[in-house]
Amino acid sequence: MPLRSTKSAILAVTPTWLLSFYHLCLALLGALLCGFPSRRLLVIGVTGTKGKSSTTEMLNAIFEEAGYETALLNSIRIKIGHDSKANEMRMSMPGRFYIQRFLSRALRRGCRVAILEMTSEGARFHRERGIVMDALVFTNLAPEHIESHGSFEAYENAKFLLGLQLARSSKRPRIIVANADDAHAKRYLELPVEKQLPYSLSSDSSHAANENGGHFKFDGVDIALHLPGDFSLQNALAAASVAGALDIPTATIKSALEKITIIPGRAERIEAGQNFVVVVDYAHTPESLKALYDAYASVRKICVMGATGGGRDKWKRPVMGKVAADNCDVVILTNEDPYDEDPRRIVEGLASGMEKRPEIVMDRREAIARGISLAKPGDAVLITGKGTDPNIAGPRGTKQIWSDAKVAREEIERHLKQV
Repeated sequence: MPLRSTKSAILAVTPTWLLSFYHLCLALLGALLCGFPSRRLLVIGVTGTKGKSSTTEMLNAIFEEAGYETALLNSIRIKIGHDSKANEMRMSMPGRFYIQRFLSRALRRGCRVAILEMTSEGARFHRERGIVMDALVFTNLAPEHIESHGSFEAYENAKFLLGLQLARSSKRPRIIVANADDAHAKRYLELPVEKQLPYSLSSDSSHAANENGGHFKFDGVDIALHLPGDFSLQNALAAASVAGALDIPTATIKSALEKITIIPGRAERIEAGQNFVVVVDYAHTPESLKALYDAYASVRKICVMGATGGGRDKWKRPVMGKVAADNCDVVILTNEDPYDEDPRRIVEGLASGMEKRPEIVMDRREAIARGISLAKPGDAVLITGKGTDPNIAGPRGTKQIWSDAKVAREEIERHLKQV
C-alpha cells in the first residue's frame, strides 16, 4: 500500500480525541523546545475569512516605518528582518514546530515584532497553542472550509480558538481588535482582555474607494490608499487600529499605508504596457469575489475564474458562478486546483449557477490569454482564485509550478506583439 494511503487509513481509524491530543502535545512541545520565543516578542495575530494576508502586510509596513525589525508569516511570504521569501507551502500556519522555529529565528535575528496570519485550519490542529500573543485582529467571518470542519458553526468555533489563545496570554495589556461591521465580531469583543477595540469602516461617512484607490479617516486624519475597493480600506483600518493601540503614532501609520502600492496576489495589478487593467487576486469565496468586482464596478470586466480546491466546499461553486455572471461582462471558467476531482466537474458546478452559458477554457494559461485577447482600452481583466499560490494542485499529490502574475505578464506581452 502506498505511504499516502497507509497514512489515510491510520488516520481514519484513530479516535478524534487522540488526534487532537497528539497535535496539542506537538504544539506545546515545539514551544518548549524553542524556549517559548513568543514571550520575548511583540506578537500580533490576524484572523478572519478574508483580508488576513493584506492586513498582516499593512501591519508589517507600519511597524517597519516605525523603525522596528519585524518578522512576518503569512500565505504570501515568510520574512525575518530584511530576508524575505515566497511562502511556497500554501499554508500560513504550518505544523511540526515550524512556527516556533520561525519565532526563535526572528528573536535571534533581532526582531522585536512578529506578525502572524492565523487560520481556523491551524487552530484545528492546536497550532496557536504555545504562541503568547499581545494582540489579535478579527477581520470578518463567512462560510469557508465547511467540509473540513464539518459545519459553519464548527468553522466559527475553530476560528474563535485563536481568541481564546489571546485570552490565555500572560502578557499585558492583551488587545483584541475586531471589525464591528461583521456580525461575528461581538463574540471577540467580549473576550476577557484589557483592550477590546472595535473598528468600523461604515461609521466613516467620508470614506470612498474605486478601482484606483481610496481614502478613510483614522484618529481624525485622512489616509489615502493606493489599493482598490472598500475591502482594502477595511484592511487598512484594521491594521491602523491595532497599530494605534500599540502606541504607533498616527503620522507613522498614515505614512506607511500611503506608501503601499502593491500587495502580491491581492488585487495586484499587472503592468506590461497595456491600455487595459489586468488584476491577479486570491478571491475564492463568493464574498471576496463580489468585493473585487464591486471595486471595478465602473468598467467592463472580463473575469477568469475557477473554484479553489477540488473535493471541498462544493456548495459555493454555483454561488460563485452566479456572482461572476451577475457582475462580469464576460466570464471565462478554467481549471484551478482540482486535486483528485475531475476539473471539468468543478467547472460545471460553477456554470450551474449561471443563466447564460459561460466560456470554458480548461487550460489556465489559455484562459488567461483568452481574457486578455478580449480586452479593450479601459477594460479590466480580473483573474481570481490563486493569488500568489506557487502551483496548481492535481491528482495524487502532483503539482504544476504556477504563477498567475507571471503567466498574465507573459500573455500581455504576447498580445501586444500581435496587435
